Amino acid sequence: MTLSVENGCFSYRRGRPILRNIHFSVGPGDIAAILGPNGAGKTTLLRCAMGFLPWSRGRSCLDGTDIRSIPHRRLWQNIAYVPQAKNTALPSYTVEQMILLGRSSRIALLAKPGGKDLEKAGEVMEKLGITRLKDKKCSELSGGELQMTLIARALVSQPKVLILDEPESNLDFKNQLLVLEAMSALAAEGMSCVFNTHYPAHALQRANKALLLGSRGGPVFGETHSIVTEKNIELAFGVRAVIGELETPERVLPDVVPLCLSGGEAPEPGGGTGREGPRLAAVTILAGEKSAAEEAGKILRGCRDFTVGRMDLPCPGRRVTAESVVLDAPENTIRELLYRLNRLPGISVKAVFQPNEKRTENSCKE
Repeated sequence: MTLSVENGCFSYRRGRPILRNIHFSVGPGDIAAILGPNGAGKTTLLRCAMGFLPWSRGRSCLDGTDIRSIPHRRLWQNIAYVPQAKNTALPSYTVEQMILLGRSSRIALLAKPGGKDLEKAGEVMEKLGITRLKDKKCSELSGGELQMTLIARALVSQPKVLILDEPESNLDFKNQLLVLEAMSALAAEGMSCVFNTHYPAHALQRANKALLLGSRGGPVFGETHSIVTEKNIELAFGVRAVIGELETPERVLPDVVPLCLSGGEAPEPGGGTGREGPRLAAVTILAGEKSAAEEAGKILRGCRDFTVGRMDLPCPGRRVTAESVVLDAPENTIRELLYRLNRLPGISVKAVFQPNEKRTENSCKE
């Protein structure tokens, strides 16, 4: 199911506009990150997109149908919302009772949860690894446990679109990872996911689409690698940052490091990333499952025009598919490929680029 916003504009009564000309679309399997500085309207955007607040102009649609024309009950069978855990009231419910609240759109008015509802709650708790918390009071949960409980409450309604408001905020590294992994797994199963975040690196690592608010050029939406750039970060946040890479034993992950305040100066017009020129790169892929290898193969076939060579690597005695591909393409194209491959579950990817002669000469002069 596809959630889209068309020309969304919003302002409080007699106030200045908060959101202008918002356009985005999130389909099955997509993860869309919404970024922007404090006060840019990220949470307001989510509330408007779901119909909690009325757009001043524009509309939200599910599969092309204005959500205002969709019966309330049917709408909330298809969309689920996970609020910020820190802003959630904590009644004296157990985790199981809190999760069962999410079945309200599928239970008749004034009816009690039945066996099917309890079974579904149990399935979701097991899937998210929180079955052990079943009888624990919500008021006794840690921040990460509460966030996972709220995600479970959303999932138990069996939605097709999941919307999360800053799901990883105020969590430690472990709990941030748990939440992000859960979101990635749901998208891999075909769910459409939208989340607000203060972490550009999380957008680069998890989302294939991004909407950036607060930019002086207005909101921008598109593929994450083309939206979350050093130039756009400076325009939106007023911070000079470097987008680099962290090499792990399995893959290379993008990261964003803020350097200093930009002093309000815009980057030079036309300032690019330095990645537009052609490069030669060898990409090695390890896939632990046949299905993962097939998905990687589909992505690689889209780069046929840039492929110099491709070779399957035998791994006797191991249930692993290994492949090496040599590409001659603009660096941005190669990095987009790596980005897409890295999002596949069960895949390890690394690339080695041919040395850039110009960069080597410059570094010697320095």
